[in-house]
Amino acid sequence: MFKYPSNFKFRYTAAILFAIFSVSGAVMAQPDKLPRSFAEIAKRVEPAVVSIDTKSGVTQPVAKATPQPGTPDDIMEFLRKQMQQRPVYAVGSGFIVDKAGYVITNLHVVDDATRITVKLDSGEEYTAKVVGTDEETDLAVLKIDAGRELPFVKFADSDKAEVGDWVLAMGSPFGLAKSVTAGIISQTLRETPGGSAFQKFIQTDAAINRGNSGGPLVNIDGEVVGVNSQIATSTGDYNGVGFALPAREASYVYGQIIKNGKVRRGYLGAYLESVKAEFAKVYGLSDTKGAIVTDIRDKQSPAALAGLKIGDVITNFNGQAVLSSQDLIAKVAMTPPDQTITINYLRENGSALDAKSASTKLAERPVSERLGENTDRRKLPIDGTAVDAKPFGLTLSELTPALATTYKLDGLKGLVIKDVNPASFIADVRNSSGNEALGEGDLIQRINRVTVTDLKEFSAIVAKLKAGDPVVLQVMSYNPVLRTPQMKVVQFTVK
Repeated sequence: MFKYPSNFKFRYTAAILFAIFSVSGAVMAQPDKLPRSFAEIAKRVEPAVVSIDTKSGVTQPVAKATPQPGTPDDIMEFLRKQMQQRPVYAVGSGFIVDKAGYVITNLHVVDDATRITVKLDSGEEYTAKVVGTDEETDLAVLKIDAGRELPFVKFADSDKAEVGDWVLAMGSPFGLAKSVTAGIISQTLRETPGGSAFQKFIQTDAAINRGNSGGPLVNIDGEVVGVNSQIATSTGDYNGVGFALPAREASYVYGQIIKNGKVRRGYLGAYLESVKAEFAKVYGLSDTKGAIVTDIRDKQSPAALAGLKIGDVITNFNGQAVLSSQDLIAKVAMTPPDQTITINYLRENGSALDAKSASTKLAERPVSERLGENTDRRKLPIDGTAVDAKPFGLTLSELTPALATTYKLDGLKGLVIKDVNPASFIADVRNSSGNEALGEGDLIQRINRVTVTDLKEFSAIVAKLKAGDPVVLQVMSYNPVLRTPQMKVVQFTVK
């Protein structure tokens, strides 16, 4: 499995600046479609590209003078009140999508800003207001009033974008307005660590740096194919790998914000995990498609009212095949709330899987609700009273009352993980969100459809497995956000 280097970071590309002020102050386009140079594209698009300067409400005090030893406390207090403040400024990019002055940028460019200034290609500056934002896609829509019609750009059909297509990244890297870089699309539908289900990026080698956030990635027709959002970097700056949110998603978010002031997405209310090859083999599925229900918290959610249960495998949503957990989340989210939908799913019945269907009315997805993602677990003290075993490189222990209290697993049965050998192959297993699949405090309850509570029984099952065999673990893990254990499905192949 490929791993990003330990010093590689995925970063937003808004540049943060500090200033000190006094208190008073086709796979590839056909040759006949290519322009003579990228200058033609830049000239068409540049008038609609803007620079965005924001001032944050966060300030940092800077000492105005160094007091002499023995200075009275009341003088020190006076000096503290006279201290200069250091406002935090951010520099980003954006682009105009409507002649009335609507601007799209990244949410992280304007988040927590007390003042937003939009600079046009002409040099004019306007104070902008935020029309709406969307945390799931890290997008924001701004509005400026220029008193006249403004030049704007159109969205391309990003579904038609292909690896190898020429693209230009435009914006204000490091505050350098009207900068243009060229490259190709390196990949489409790329997921990055920490991204939401709605952030499947276009990857490009066109240079994207801090300050490019929110700027357009345009094709050779001068249409916006994506919104520059992130970079993968080991230095904090350009390393040849940048990411842009596809125009299809950006256009949808923009339309929703203009219409509703926010993005309204459908909501099912089920925690999910993707079906992988191991699960398909163990459960006798014909292919690696579908989404496994791992939890249903709200008993009044659409999922609960539809009769779905933990362990069900959703295979079809409203007549469309479900490819993965992320695919189902996206399909549900793109469906208007309050719409009645039909779900087809498989339910375990002994050694068989029964095909079932249900109808339910979708709710509205809560803000920042990211189903199927695991949160970081807090490291807890370990009870070392039980005997340890290390199948798969896992240090396991039968669940004692003390361990159940320590790891907040009261009332459950299974084998608790006390340690994961970092040199073992299982340490490299990731879940659908790109996080480590197993960790300290996880409780293994089933392996390949067999319930386990005894170390010898678990070790005997593992001993019969050989390299290449599929493994599906059903695991309970305490979620500090929900303050309750949550089920997850871990899938891997023995190595």
